[in-house]
Amino acid sequence: MLIYLELFVMLVLANGAPVVASRVLKGHWGEPVDGGRLWKDGRPILGASKTWRGLVSGSLSCALFSLITGLGFIFGFLFGLLGLLGDLISSFTKRRLGLQSSSRALVLDQVPEAALPMVMAVFWLGVGWGPSVLIVVFFTLSNIFFSPLLYRLGIRRQPH
Repeated sequence: MLIYLELFVMLVLANGAPVVASRVLKGHWGEPVDGGRLWKDGRPILGASKTWRGLVSGSLSCALFSLITGLGFIFGFLFGLLGLLGDLISSFTKRRLGLQSSSRALVLDQVPEAALPMVMAVFWLGVGWGPSVLIVVFFTLSNIFFSPLLYRLGIRRQPH
């Protein structure tokens, strides 16, 4: 049962560490992953909020937590990286749909960043598909419901 809590915490770390790193490091290492380039539709590939700082901080926070809990540095790093890759896929999709950076897209904002690392956990750790789906659902719902609170507390810049 503890493993499920640890995986959920890692999803929160992958999602939250970039926000914290942005505030702590200000403009340092804030270069966009897409280099500010546009896609053939004239829209940003990902957007300015998807930075190298975020990729590194999210992946490393998961790696360190995973190391401490005994799951291993490599597992945690890859778990965090896959979560952030899911976030990049969401951003790419939102830009193609014409949605602005940081705009809200329920489910699209949460599921890819939770599902990709959980698929890895199924194969790497042998956690079942059922619990993995429940973790993705719980992460999605908690993100939807707690983001406005984190915004009001001044932790997030957007209420979603």
